[in-house]
Amino acid sequence: MPRTKALNLIPLNALEQAAECLRTLAHPHRLRMVQMLLQQEHTVGDLATACEIQPHMASEHLRLMKDRGLLANRRDGRNTIYRIEEVGLKSIMACVEKRFG
Repeated sequence: MPRTKALNLIPLNALEQAAECLRTLAHPHRLRMVQMLLQQEHTVGDLATACEIQPHMASEHLRLMKDRGLLANRRDGRNTIYRIEEVGLKSIMACVEKRFG
């Protein structure tokens, strides 16, 4: 077995968590929502309209991202308003925009 220099690697269990979060983001509607939410807070209706989907579908996408700790929400009367919770999303989206934008 070849000798290698000691590498500073992220533990596999942490990489499993990272992969799960990346799988959650790996959808065009979710990426669009993140792109919008990085600019400002939005309601479910705003996000649904921008993605050209029904509000119940937008809510499901948002719930998945919220469950992963990527988003947070608050109530304002009858509206639910979403915002970015995971600050690292800015870097991920910058990479996506640089490559595909």
